[in-house]
Amino acid sequence: MTQTPPGLIERAGIEIIPESERTAKPRDLFWPWFAANVSVFGMSYGSFVLGFGISFWQATIVSVIGIVVSFLLCGLIAIAGKRGSAPTMVLSRAAFGVHGQKVPGIVSWLTSIGWETFLAIMAVLATATIITQLGGDGDSIALKIAATVIVAALIVAASVLGYHTIMKMQSVLTWITGAVTILYVVLAAGQIDIDAVLARPDGGVGQVIGALVMVMTGFGLGWINIAADWSRYQERTASDGAIVAWNTIGGSVAPVLLVVFGLLLAGSNDDLFAAVQVDPIGALATILPAWVLVPFLLTAVLALVSGAVLGIYSSGLTLLSLGIRIPRPSAAAIDGAILTAGTIFVVFFSTDFLGPFQSFLITLGVPLASWAGILIADILRRRKDYDEAALFDARGRYGAWDVTSIVTMVVASIIGWGLVLNGFADAAPWNNWQGYLLFLVGGTEGDFAYANLGVFVALVLSFLVTFFARAGKIRRQEQA
Repeated sequence: MTQTPPGLIERAGIEIIPESERTAKPRDLFWPWFAANVSVFGMSYGSFVLGFGISFWQATIVSVIGIVVSFLLCGLIAIAGKRGSAPTMVLSRAAFGVHGQKVPGIVSWLTSIGWETFLAIMAVLATATIITQLGGDGDSIALKIAATVIVAALIVAASVLGYHTIMKMQSVLTWITGAVTILYVVLAAGQIDIDAVLARPDGGVGQVIGALVMVMTGFGLGWINIAADWSRYQERTASDGAIVAWNTIGGSVAPVLLVVFGLLLAGSNDDLFAAVQVDPIGALATILPAWVLVPFLLTAVLALVSGAVLGIYSSGLTLLSLGIRIPRPSAAAIDGAILTAGTIFVVFFSTDFLGPFQSFLITLGVPLASWAGILIADILRRRKDYDEAALFDARGRYGAWDVTSIVTMVVASIIGWGLVLNGFADAAPWNNWQGYLLFLVGGTEGDFAYANLGVFVALVLSFLVTFFARAGKIRRQEQA
């Protein structure tokens, strides 16, 4: 039987992907994850990590472990996509119930919207900075409007077209962004001062843990709520181990190299270290010769767009999983409008966005880590494919509400928020309520004050509770 080629626009929403369309191989997962994470923005994390006051070697170990482990967790959740051939937030109904899933679904949607808007903002600010270096007026309102429109249009167009277009686009962008990133490394290598890098003193345990949590949240945990969206087209016979491996390799290999190089740059140049905190992409361009600025700008923007496309595509699916009854392309367009509005607000009206964004990220990172722990435990406990019909029927084997999972997420989040401290008290005063349990580990002035232990606690606690407390229920579900 001849297979009908996919149309220009993917029509599939949150429904189960038909058997005839499950033709992807585990190695295909490399392209979207690699392309979305080969951005030069990864180098900026060198400044962010050293900002915790740790040494180069501590920062390197933290970065490698945080990046690899966080994308490994994404790989575990990607297994569910192969078993159920549905988006992540639909598959999560098996753990939370068909209606109960809306609780983590809202958190997931807000996280995706936040990430994709952040990436769009980065692209616009980088454009302004580089145009200034080229002799133009980077502060021109007309330039910023044009950059915002172009970036938003690219993101929304690709996400509306859907899975097949995105997979093709990512495979092409991988080569383009990879080549220019290598060129950047070659040109910037002369800026490295090894003596200055190695002279940075070691930090304490709390500082190391804080940097580790930030890396995990900024990389794999920032994508974990969409991890199964890209594996739902996998053949049912695909190896679970291969899916985890390709997901982890695709997501990790570029960031590990880029962050370590970013550590070398930031550790060599205090001015660059400080500038990256304000304009992560544009600051990196200030050490380049003028002739390479245009290709650097184009590839930097394309890499950021690549990451944002994954986010907006999945946030549209999450919106549908919350019960919004519109076509998938329309859901992507709605999220695109929100992204555009958020980008305009920050670029034209906000004087500081990195601080509030990181505060926002950690706040959502706590319940998202709890959800991830619950879903990973649920996936590891299951031995069979999902009951596809029951994922859409509150009267099915997964039920309407799973009280154990919901209570676990709520309690773990409350505990987690008590163990994180708002590091941006002035920029994001609305988050100063956190940290109410830090007296247990030395208080708000102790070594663990800014370690963001709450993210780890929420993840591990939720995993352990679910793995043991729901074992019997999962077994009964699979026997039904």
